[in-house]
Amino acid sequence: MAQRRSATIDIDGHRFKLGQPERPSLPVWREELSALAEGLHWVAVTLWVGGIWIVGYLVAPVLFYTAGDRALAGSLAGHMFSVLAWLGYGCAAYLLIFRLAVFRAGAFTQGFFWLTLLMLLLVVAGHLGVQPVLAGLKEQATARDVLQSVVRNRFAVWHGVASVLHLILSALGLWLVLLQPKALRW
Repeated sequence: MAQRRSATIDIDGHRFKLGQPERPSLPVWREELSALAEGLHWVAVTLWVGGIWIVGYLVAPVLFYTAGDRALAGSLAGHMFSVLAWLGYGCAAYLLIFRLAVFRAGAFTQGFFWLTLLMLLLVVAGHLGVQPVLAGLKEQATARDVLQSVVRNRFAVWHGVASVLHLILSALGLWLVLLQPKALRW
């Protein structure tokens, strides 16, 4: 069995390892682009999961604790959760596209890919399903003082649904962070 040399040669900006000319290494600019894409992968996970935890478990409770007007605190928290949903759309899209670009069909065998997709579906359910219901109930409560108790009960139920979705999303986000060091192995 012949030994392979570890020397490399450079031809027109492409590096070739001797003994393996059929598999050229990436040009320098592609390596840098790949490093940037991988770095953005880490940033996307950090922003998304960090946002889920910070808004849900720090900012929103502090708003309700310190604001004198609960309606104003609720309005601000609702707006922050909406912005967080849009951040989730962007981060999840990047993470899924990155996985497909790097691992191709192998991405479908990774828990990281499916966990990201599940989190995206939960964000869609919360943002496009639960938040519009909560907004409609808020409008009904301000327009009809007579039905305030009925609206309040419905609002409490739907707020509970939103809270459970956020709890599940934050737990899955923690799992995503814990999977990440293993998930980028090429």
